[in-house]
Amino acid sequence: MGALSYVRRLLPAASDYALVPRTWKVDLLSGLTVGIVALPLALGFGVSSGAGPEAGLVTAIIAGVVAAIFGGSNVQVSGPTGAMVVVLAPIIATRGTGVLGIICLMAGLLVVLGGVFKIGRAVGMIPWPVIEGFTLGIAATIFLQQVPNAVGVSAHGLSSNAAVAAVQAVGAAHWPVALWELAIVAAVALIMVFTTRVPVIPGSIIAIIIVSLLAIVTGIPATPLGQLPVGFPAPSLPTADWSTIGSLVAPAATVAVLAAIESLLSARVASSLDDVGGYDADRELVGQGLASIAAGFFGGMPATGAIARTAVNVRSGAKTRLSAMAHSIVLLVIVIFAAAVVARIPLAALSGVLMVTAFRMVNGRTMKAVVGASRSDAMIFIVTAVITVSVDLIYAVGIGILLAALVALWNISRLSGVHRLPMPEPRAPGDERIAIFSFEGSLFFGAAERILDQVAGAKGVSVVVLRLSQVRILDATGAQFLTELVTGLERRGVTVLIKGVQDRHLALVQKVGVLDALRHENHLFDSMDAAVAHARSHVARELAGTPTPLRAAQQPH
Repeated sequence: MGALSYVRRLLPAASDYALVPRTWKVDLLSGLTVGIVALPLALGFGVSSGAGPEAGLVTAIIAGVVAAIFGGSNVQVSGPTGAMVVVLAPIIATRGTGVLGIICLMAGLLVVLGGVFKIGRAVGMIPWPVIEGFTLGIAATIFLQQVPNAVGVSAHGLSSNAAVAAVQAVGAAHWPVALWELAIVAAVALIMVFTTRVPVIPGSIIAIIIVSLLAIVTGIPATPLGQLPVGFPAPSLPTADWSTIGSLVAPAATVAVLAAIESLLSARVASSLDDVGGYDADRELVGQGLASIAAGFFGGMPATGAIARTAVNVRSGAKTRLSAMAHSIVLLVIVIFAAAVVARIPLAALSGVLMVTAFRMVNGRTMKAVVGASRSDAMIFIVTAVITVSVDLIYAVGIGILLAALVALWNISRLSGVHRLPMPEPRAPGDERIAIFSFEGSLFFGAAERILDQVAGAKGVSVVVLRLSQVRILDATGAQFLTELVTGLERRGVTVLIKGVQDRHLALVQKVGVLDALRHENHLFDSMDAAVAHARSHVARELAGTPTPLRAAQQPH
């Protein structure tokens, strides 16, 4: 019954549309707004990836509907995104567009399996500096990817690295003709900046309309977007031989990881923007995976949740999945009835839109907060951003998480320690030969050796009491070091007493052999008073010259 309930939770339900009778008007208006916003982004991301503008539109339409139906968020808007372009562009540049369908199917299946096997909440484990670092790196990469179109140079034959390709494009541009293209980019950017307060029409649409009309009327030598297919493409099954599929496993895994991360981050952001309900992380992965698979059948690209479009959707008042579906219908109508008009949009205009979008992805206040939080957070943020631009997004996230983990372990180890406690009053003869050490914090692989070395160096004592009641974390390495400490002290003739092993640590202490290393099984205490009394009686016997009882296993035969 549990498995059946879980499967049902991952599937669409009538409750997804419970609010539609009350909110359908605002949902449809929100969908119209998001559809207009999504048009230039879908075109631009399709062009930037190398798949073509039609691939971007198809992805926004098909993935938008499928993710809205099957996803785990009521207001998430899915489609092609800049982050996905960062990953896809080098894949398409080296392998061609023929592998796009197979990439969609393989990556989509991996994302679906991620939802089925309940790894959706894993995104919550990604540290904040890593998220902000790869966001900055993605924004920089998107901006650099637009440089070739911004100077009228084809990206074909340029480096797969966006930074290198940008330098190559500037060197290969035909000056001063390229200045016309740059003028279009600048005009689009200025119009978008000065039309941010226009209530109905997005600034990107206003900019594209104005610049496109000027380019057509004046005959500016600007490269147009090019002819789009008339109508909507028919579905077809992507095909590839086994050797090709084998070579695409790593790229597909990279795409899948990115799709999962970005979609879940977008859903999390959406749920915090307004009272639109929470989101089911595992169902969201299933929905996004199915969206990528569906897009692959129509010649589209892998899809993810789009943070910018989702934010527009929420701020426009959307409450249900109907708005995301309406956004896809708006784009479908444009493809069917306005393809000839869209084809005349200058490529440089789309570059301008995406460059402004890249700038808007970067929140200066957030960056300042991350850098100012601590030196380690600033380091993680900068390293993640630099690796995202210079190497690869997935490497950047992996290295960022590794650095964050190392920093966390270092901080935990610094909060862990041991100190010697004074003997309780009233003092007794021989108390100077007893040492009580209190362990605090964590006794794990990152701190155990440093802490235990302080105890092992104790001089002039014959009894050592180890207080473990304040140990919060104890792992196998810490327990093994503890065993070695007890064994070493006993070998030197120092009797070791242990006080306060917590119940949750007792099984580990027994299995690793800490208790077996004690001289006597009765040298484990729950009370400090009892441990001190035993230590004093042991010293008193020593001072009186009475032999100390040995553990049965240590007695001579």
